[in-house]
Amino acid sequence: MNDPHGYDLSRRKDLLAIASRMAIKLAGESGVIEENRFLPQQIATEMADAGLYRMLTPAIYGGYEVDVHTFIEVIELLSRSNASAGWCAFISCTSATIGAYLPAEEARQVFANPGVKCAGVFAPRGRAVRVTRDGIDGFLVSGRWPWGSGSRNADYITGGCLVMDAEGKPENTGNGTPNVRSMLFSADQVDIFDTWHTVGLRGTGSNDYGVKDLFVPVTRSAALLTDTPLATPLYKFPIFGLLGVGIASVALGIARSAMDEVLALANQKTPQGSAKLLAERASTQEHAARSEARWQAARAFLLNAVDEAWDAAMKSEISLQQRWNIRLATTYAVEEAAEIVSRMHRIAGGSAIFDTSPLQRCLRDVHVATQHMMVSESTYELVGRLLLGMPTNTSML
Repeated sequence: MNDPHGYDLSRRKDLLAIASRMAIKLAGESGVIEENRFLPQQIATEMADAGLYRMLTPAIYGGYEVDVHTFIEVIELLSRSNASAGWCAFISCTSATIGAYLPAEEARQVFANPGVKCAGVFAPRGRAVRVTRDGIDGFLVSGRWPWGSGSRNADYITGGCLVMDAEGKPENTGNGTPNVRSMLFSADQVDIFDTWHTVGLRGTGSNDYGVKDLFVPVTRSAALLTDTPLATPLYKFPIFGLLGVGIASVALGIARSAMDEVLALANQKTPQGSAKLLAERASTQEHAARSEARWQAARAFLLNAVDEAWDAAMKSEISLQQRWNIRLATTYAVEEAAEIVSRMHRIAGGSAIFDTSPLQRCLRDVHVATQHMMVSESTYELVGRLLLGMPTNTSML
């Protein structure tokens, strides 16, 4: 069953049903996940085997290659139950998009297991030098990457690298920008460092990871900004846009969770010194309504931006304006979600400060999400320059 955008609504329905069932388990394991500081392997494997990690994997290699609208709804639903699990799912999915760029034989090998788990960082924190080993062209790679969400669970991990020339300087592409390639490592080739001690999103296991003098065949690398991926609508979406979409989906899920928690609490709690339920206060009613409006507006902007881009990708290419609209919508959604959660936390009063309250976790998690560079305030500067017609580097769109 398809809708006017060409979306497979049957696939969406199935994935949302799977996510709903998984959400029940995640809610019960939230304390364990947070204390563990990464997803228990059993939970990550169950999510991957259920198909939640292969939403953006190419269909020709056994993935679902879903539309981005479906991706948003599934990640949002998972994040309503546990933001760390939603975050790890979106990271694995976006990391798996490298499959659209790899040679077919290599991609088939990587994705032979339908439950494969991926992780990675696109930022070029590594260095790659061209070498040939046993007649195989490749790179000698060294680097250390922070923010390695899901890396403790992963079967494969990517790391962005600057390709260095014979003089030790970064190679340039044809347009004068540095040659950045993502390298694909097997998990057993990577060292993981215990650095993830944070205020929020504690269960994502976003530790540093690194490799040293590791040979990577050229067939296990890709330039995600300049190489040509598979010619299907999903892979016409820029990788930075997909990253932003994932962050926004998590943030919207957290905000919905906080709102649901306060709506339930308000009909049970009588604040100290008051004869009225929290729900009977005019201020609570106003804040609840305003937050609902802000949440729906932010979500609608995101889905509209994605739907317009998908329509364009089905017909031809995604325009520059559509690309900046995606980045603008994702940043706005995260910003609004953080404001909503902060407001819900204030409404709830003193009961929200205890570890037993889901609201304190929502507050911590959403404010960590706001710190990601893909949804930082610099997005507004970037889009503002374009709106004003000023010369602008659009490579991050």
